[in-house]
Amino acid sequence: MTAQSARPERSGPETASVMDVSPFKPSLIKAVFRDVTPMHVSRSAAGAAASVTRTVLTEIIDGARRAAAAEARKKLIPGDLLSAIDRNVELEVGGKWYDHSPTFQGLTGVLYGAEGVIVPSRKRSRSRKPSAVVGAHRFEAGVKKLLRSQRATAVRAMVRDLDGIASVFLTDLARDAAMIVREGGGKRFGSVTPVMSGEPAPPPFPKDSLPALSARRGDRRTIGRDDILAATTMQLFGGNLRQQALTDATQGWFLTT
Repeated sequence: MTAQSARPERSGPETASVMDVSPFKPSLIKAVFRDVTPMHVSRSAAGAAASVTRTVLTEIIDGARRAAAAEARKKLIPGDLLSAIDRNVELEVGGKWYDHSPTFQGLTGVLYGAEGVIVPSRKRSRSRKPSAVVGAHRFEAGVKKLLRSQRATAVRAMVRDLDGIASVFLTDLARDAAMIVREGGGKRFGSVTPVMSGEPAPPPFPKDSLPALSARRGDRRTIGRDDILAATTMQLFGGNLRQQALTDATQGWFLTT
């Protein structure tokens, strides 16, 4: 799969409606966190997690829409999801879902992992911890709402893939946030910025755009908004998508349904 150096700017009426409100309710977000940790999740943390998940899915849908448009189709199919990821490796999220989805079975080649190393292509897993996959159906209503807000339609298999990716991504986000709280902070993970050959690298993050991970404030029993932002930097390795998710979560976490 190839990388895309820069994410196209989102524009138009369909984008405005996405940014106005999150399709994922705080009650759903907290339910996912309860599956992972007994820690309390603050309202701002739940809002930030919902915002980050919304941003990630919005970018995936946008990429899939572009792939469908190239074939003069309006309804999204699973192949459009593969095309979107192939065009922009930043959209490679929720990887555990790939082991359970027919869309991703049988792929060959290698992918870049979050640490910048080459990892084998996806193979079917026999994981005994399928909680995120089992709970994926909880995201169907939100996924459909997000599709409508982007004026997109999708076949059932595509909706199921978006369900699964959202569930796995949010579950992983919750686990990382809980780890950050338990350890009183976290180490700054090295980032990998995908760039096409011959193209300039995107600008680095402003120093004040990310929360400090080395020393967090607050008690060890509550996941706060900054813990979600820190977990986001661990889950999203692409510079453009990560920065967009952090910006959306910081500026609009309270705009949840």
